[in-house]
Amino acid sequence: MRRDVFQAIADPTRRAIILLIASQAMTPNAIAEHFDITRQAVSKHLKILTECQLVKQEQAGREIFYQLDGAKIQEIDKWLEEFKKIWESRFNELDKVLLTLKNNKL
Repeated sequence: MRRDVFQAIADPTRRAIILLIASQAMTPNAIAEHFDITRQAVSKHLKILTECQLVKQEQAGREIFYQLDGAKIQEIDKWLEEFKKIWESRFNELDKVLLTLKNNKL
């Protein structure tokens, strides 16, 4: 089953893992230390994030380090940008209405 990136980021633990590894690559054990869940649960979350190409694995000796894949995050940001434009437009219209109401009260 191919996982959807939005299903992956819907989970709060996976979002927290993404934030955690955004600044530096980490091993699953190092990641697990930041959560009150088992190492196996962290591995399951990392597997899902890897399948969605949100994180990359890098082998260093016997250790596997996970790091954020910026390209996939940029795809999400690009998709969200359209919604930002819509909301900015709506807020600008609201500002105009509020300014008109304020001026009419004076």
